[in-house]
Amino acid sequence: MNYTDILFDFDGTLADTQQGIVRTVQGTLQRMSLPEADPAAIAKTIGLPLDDCFRLATATPPDRINEATSIYRDIFPSLALDHISLFPDVLSTLALLQQCGVRMAIVSSRHHMSLDPLVQQLGIERFIPLARVFGEGDDHLLRPDQRPMRPKPAPDLALLAMQVLHIEARHTLVVGDTVFDLQMGASAGCHTCGVSYGNQSRPKLETARPDHIIDRFADLAALV
Repeated sequence: MNYTDILFDFDGTLADTQQGIVRTVQGTLQRMSLPEADPAAIAKTIGLPLDDCFRLATATPPDRINEATSIYRDIFPSLALDHISLFPDVLSTLALLQQCGVRMAIVSSRHHMSLDPLVQQLGIERFIPLARVFGEGDDHLLRPDQRPMRPKPAPDLALLAMQVLHIEARHTLVVGDTVFDLQMGASAGCHTCGVSYGNQSRPKLETARPDHIIDRFADLAALV
């Protein structure tokens, strides 16, 4: 199978952000005088919108979720950036895919406030410019007749990327580390590939019945 376009998840797929996310969630809870959360519970929500993390993995009262997400975004740069790195072979594999003529984009639940700086700081922008980075806050790209975007696992983010970039689902591979990514891609009509080194295990990924599962990012090159 040859793919002309690849849509990448960010957290747990391109970048190892788990430690940074956990540190920032715990820092947010501390500022709000709320009890510390279970790191494993936080990790299970990576890939979902930020408010779902505080709703599902912490004891944050429902009426303080917006406060929590605001504090999180404010303190994320100081607490998380030094603890975020790319997974092995990401840049070299992106370079190879680019040389093969594969067009690439990012489809992330992360807000552009943190997503765009990370794409730049980690060197990904050389291969995936910010115009091909899609995340929370992109409703302004929708046509007037389209409904507001729903988060993963709904297909909306992948559909938006394909709409803006004029690409076809049948030639597109969605790559992610969670079932939320794989369900999004499948619902959008794309082929899907799970990565087993991220935030969910191979058995968990298999429940979403992806077309491929890889254990190293470099293995992606063999699929195109």
